[in-house]
Amino acid sequence: MRLHRTVMTAITASLLVSASALAQQITGTPGSPSATTTIDGRQLPAPDPRFGGVIKEDALQSRPWWAPRIVPPKTAPNVLLIVTDDAGFGVPSTFGGVIPTPTMDSVAKEGLRYNRVFSTALCSPTRAALITGRNHHSAGFGVVSEQSTGFPGYNSVIGKDKVTIGRILLDNGYATSWFGKDHNTPAFAASQAGPFDQWPTGMGFEYFYGFVGGDSNQWQPNLFRNTTQIYPFLDKPPGTWNLVTAMADDAIDYMTRIHQTDPSKPIFIKYAPGATHAPHHPTKDWVDKISAMHLFDDGYEKLRERIFDNQKRLGVIPKDSKLTPWPKDMLKPWDELGAEEKKLFIRQVEVFAAYAAYNDHEIGRVIQQFKDLGKLDNTLIIYINGDNGTSAEGGPLGTPNEVAFFNGLSELPVAEQMKFYDVWGTEQTYNHMSAGWSWAFDTPFDWFKQNASRLGGVNQNMVVSWPARITDKGALREQFIHVIDVVPTILEASSIRAPEIVDGIKQAPIEGTSFLYTFDAQNAKVASRHKTQYFEMMGQWALYDDGWLLSTKVNRAPWQAFGVANPDPLNNQIFQLYDLRKDFTQADDIAAQYPTKVAEMRKKFVAEARKYNVFPLDASVAARLVTPRPSVTAGRTNFVYTRPMVGLPQGDSPSLLNTSYTITADIDVPEAGAEGMILTSGGRFGGYGFYLLKGKPVFLWNLVDLKRVKWEGADALTAGSHTLEFDFTYDGLGVGTLAFNNLSGLGRSGTGTLKVDGKAVQTIKMERTLPMILQWDESFDIGSDTLTGVNDDDYQPPFALTAKLNKLTIAIDRPQLSPQDIKTFEKAEAEALDGKPLRNVQPGPQ
Repeated sequence: MRLHRTVMTAITASLLVSASALAQQITGTPGSPSATTTIDGRQLPAPDPRFGGVIKEDALQSRPWWAPRIVPPKTAPNVLLIVTDDAGFGVPSTFGGVIPTPTMDSVAKEGLRYNRVFSTALCSPTRAALITGRNHHSAGFGVVSEQSTGFPGYNSVIGKDKVTIGRILLDNGYATSWFGKDHNTPAFAASQAGPFDQWPTGMGFEYFYGFVGGDSNQWQPNLFRNTTQIYPFLDKPPGTWNLVTAMADDAIDYMTRIHQTDPSKPIFIKYAPGATHAPHHPTKDWVDKISAMHLFDDGYEKLRERIFDNQKRLGVIPKDSKLTPWPKDMLKPWDELGAEEKKLFIRQVEVFAAYAAYNDHEIGRVIQQFKDLGKLDNTLIIYINGDNGTSAEGGPLGTPNEVAFFNGLSELPVAEQMKFYDVWGTEQTYNHMSAGWSWAFDTPFDWFKQNASRLGGVNQNMVVSWPARITDKGALREQFIHVIDVVPTILEASSIRAPEIVDGIKQAPIEGTSFLYTFDAQNAKVASRHKTQYFEMMGQWALYDDGWLLSTKVNRAPWQAFGVANPDPLNNQIFQLYDLRKDFTQADDIAAQYPTKVAEMRKKFVAEARKYNVFPLDASVAARLVTPRPSVTAGRTNFVYTRPMVGLPQGDSPSLLNTSYTITADIDVPEAGAEGMILTSGGRFGGYGFYLLKGKPVFLWNLVDLKRVKWEGADALTAGSHTLEFDFTYDGLGVGTLAFNNLSGLGRSGTGTLKVDGKAVQTIKMERTLPMILQWDESFDIGSDTLTGVNDDDYQPPFALTAKLNKLTIAIDRPQLSPQDIKTFEKAEAEALDGKPLRNVQPGPQ
């Protein structure tokens, strides 16, 4: 009874504190220019208050009255929410990694470390959950926007009933901002035609400095300030300007500007660097620092063992944790590699490690600015290492160009890659590392980003500090926490309630659970308040239920994105069961011992899936990249342009993949001759260009920087009017085959003909075409070329067109399946479903 009374007293006291914090707080004389007030927050924006002054017929007899300025509660902290990219549990030194991350170490020393923080296994799904407090399917991000489909859980549109933390804090008086990676703006709504409601500035973040896509060239990024594209790197010598530093500079400038304008205004910053997502683009000095440390000379297996030992020594994992076997059938053991392979792989990982260390250093500069402004004591810092596990999309061999992976080229020969050895990580590469390193950096777990059923894909780590609040400095917390728990934690910390109505729209409930209770030393060992959580990504799924974890066995490595998809991912699986209370690393499958538990948890997953928009399950991966979406080009086959324009993103521009098309340009050449870009899309790492080179017409396809197919006229154009035409006839059946779980219509051959004034000047057959995607962080440009060019040997951007462009037209003739084609594919699909179950297609190791 005494314990019961003690608990009840504590709960009552907590409720009284919460009620007090949420009570209206008014400063100054009501109606005066200096008056402020908090709001109850149930309705956003807050209703305008009634006029409290006096109005007579003349001003001298009247009394003015000003509505009070809305401010957060007095104790509300500044908030710095940091999330790095594609970094597994074993990356930072804070959690046993060999890569030095002194900033994260420092935050941990002043605050708390968390070893059971969970993501969704993929970039923008995690980020949607992070800013809304709802599960990723609830927020429309079952996958990244570039793979979105027309179902509520997968359309990459955050509903208006799921307002973000930015909007909530903004309407409660915070200054709100977002730096770095967005990836929550739909790929089909990223152009200057808008709408901008799904851009950061439309979701409650008053200031945005970053890129909207999934990744970006850090040397020449597709960079925006708010919704305007900017080019601060132009005219800078190669290797001297880098976004990792530039965004830290801009964040420091922003917070200083806000502080000097209104020192009392709390600041919320979402800080989302592109590191360590590919391309890995650190500065040379950081590469030199890491190389001199010789951290990786003994290979990825030894690295894994060293990290594992460090983690036990630091106490961030249990002493009895088990390390699962090395997947030698999938990733070649280090001692079986040749000398050239080892040399290349070490170069790859040193650049990755330099990127991680460089990023942590720049984060430290942002945190230091909070200190320099006298704000650090009341600043809540949440520093999450990785939005998912380490990426393996470079495949077993790595790649100098990640765009190649997304077009099915996942194992570029080492000899070919060695040509890029000296420029690895510079603007000449869009580089990724061998998946062997990725496996090691997910230690103590296994598998990678994309693998939602393995802890290597979803178990992140995090450090949190708040000097004014957290006194248990340097301690470890082991409660289960998911990224959906961040929003309710920030709201509780700031004593701001989740709104019920925003812009007249009733809000869906927050689905996360605040972990503010873990800040107190007396709660260090209490049970997690987040009891149940589903995971699902591209047909792989799991369910956490109060310590138990039901998992589907991995049947596809991340680089195996082009196979036939599992037609029944809900049931056509091998199920595994783990007791994470005893088995920290998911090493011991006990499904055979507990069949009843497996059946129970399968049913519970179905219930969770129905509740949170997870259905329909879809195991396809690459095929979803070319799924039709509601962009401004949807349904159009003819496009006309009459003047130069640049910056149209891939998701909103005409797609020339897997189709026949004709491009026609009517131009006037001046007496002095002409050169320059007529039309281009993509860039150095994949795309096409139609241009004049020393007066000669050229059409060029850049096949992911591995091969370039070039059509060129023999003679320079004479002065006067000319009609240039590039006609391409595609031999494949196109994207229609995807409806039958078949990729055979993609990336097929085709024949291109370049014509001048109606006369063919060159015809070339391409045996293979790009099946999936151009370089996504480069745009569709007319009249010049922004960022990188499609052929450095021919020109350097901007390569402005010196001829007069009168008219540019694009006519697209997409293949259509015949009735016989449809019958053939239906028969093949039925046979696959009935006679050849796809259980564990492309199996990988445990």
